Amino acid sequence: MCRNIRPLNNFEPPATGSEVHDAALQYVRKIAGTSKPSKANEAAFERAVHDIAHVTEHLLADLVSAGPPKNRDEEAAKARLRSAKRFATS
Repeated sequence: MCRNIRPLNNFEPPATGSEVHDAALQYVRKIAGTSKPSKANEAAFERAVHDIAHVTEHLLADLVSAGPPKNRDEEAAKARLRSAKRFATS
């Protein structure tokens, strides 16, 4: 999975429309193999982002979690710690 796409489920507050759109955009970029489509492909690219974001919002609304909601700040701190360990210079 693309490292830039972050989990969006089970957060308090829930994922925003902007976060869902950004994840859909990253996904389409990865699948298309380009960060900016040509003019000929722009409509298809934008339609794919819109459709994937729409389906993702439905998915997030329907998912059920038994665990407590995660805190964004705590999850970001954990990610920074993992990154620091991964890229630490010896």
